[in-house]
Amino acid sequence: MRLKLHSVAVGATVLIALSGIGCSDGGGAPATASSEARAAAGEPGKRAGREGRGGRQAGPVAVLVTTVRSQPFGGVLEAVGSARANEAVDITAKNSNRIMAIRFREGQQVRQGEVLVEFDSEQAHATLAEAEAALQDAQRQFKRSRDLFVTKALSEAQLDQINATVSANEARVAGARSQLNDTIIRAPFGGRIGLRNVSIGSFVNPGTVITTLDDTSRIKVDFSVPEVFLASLAEGLEIKARTSAYPATEFVGKVLTVGSRLDPVSRAVMVRGQIDNRDGRLKPGMLMTVKVDRPEQPALLVPEQALVPEGERKFVFAVRQGKAAKVEVETGRRRPGQVEIVTGLVAGDMVVVEGTQKVRDGGAVKVQVLPVDEASA
Repeated sequence: MRLKLHSVAVGATVLIALSGIGCSDGGGAPATASSEARAAAGEPGKRAGREGRGGRQAGPVAVLVTTVRSQPFGGVLEAVGSARANEAVDITAKNSNRIMAIRFREGQQVRQGEVLVEFDSEQAHATLAEAEAALQDAQRQFKRSRDLFVTKALSEAQLDQINATVSANEARVAGARSQLNDTIIRAPFGGRIGLRNVSIGSFVNPGTVITTLDDTSRIKVDFSVPEVFLASLAEGLEIKARTSAYPATEFVGKVLTVGSRLDPVSRAVMVRGQIDNRDGRLKPGMLMTVKVDRPEQPALLVPEQALVPEGERKFVFAVRQGKAAKVEVETGRRRPGQVEIVTGLVAGDMVVVEGTQKVRDGGAVKVQVLPVDEASA
């Protein structure tokens, strides 16, 4: 009799059967044993297949959850802004003329109305004198005509014509005086003079910048704020600004006004703050980092690790009736470790904080509640 080993692997168990080959007597029994072995090997495989096809449900997934609560939320808003003078103007000539005198020094602090530049005024003086002489002559004629009108030697129409001549000459005198005033440039407000761009004797045209004048006693800071923070902005909020020129100094001011329009591209609003600058350290054009202390308002907060981002959308897993429910949410403001939920959840909802990678929408969960102090950290 020749013997041959047959082995069938079932899971981690190996069955060994003996079968007789070419045996004339008793051959039926070994064949039966081999058939039973194959049957025994095939039965566990069928059971495993049924279990793999969902015959046996997996158990609940253990997760760590926290309760959504309404909490006071303020925080600090940071932005980058640009410094501007409280008032700023380019000193230019109104008419083409030659500079006869410069009454300022570069960097000088001037008062409102102080003379800065004088132009050639000879022609303006002559024009004014001519206009004043014509006015005096017209006034004398009007006086004589009025006496003649009383005696009926002059008609009312003639008197009205002489009176119109007087009015026209008065207008010429006013125009001549205006031209004479244009030969002198005065400071429109108090401030500091900038660099001088002309010299005595220079012939300037309208629009030529002679110098600049800036009122830097107060500095305005313009910065943009995203639309999501618009509701927390208001006039009078305290701002704190820093600049690289004085890294150790924090300049304190307030929000002066909030812009009336949002940029349609960036969806941001311009905010203007104001900082006292009587010491003159801040200059227009400086780049400043601005912090705005926002007032506290109630908000729904969840830990940041509860968020499940998918592209531009954000989700959380809420626990409802022992199962995980995937909920899309809209987020708002943030602070370290926490994020505001604008829509999608309500106070009292339970959300998964740890185990979001293991749970599935509608899957059973085993809940462990995160302590309150850890959820707020």
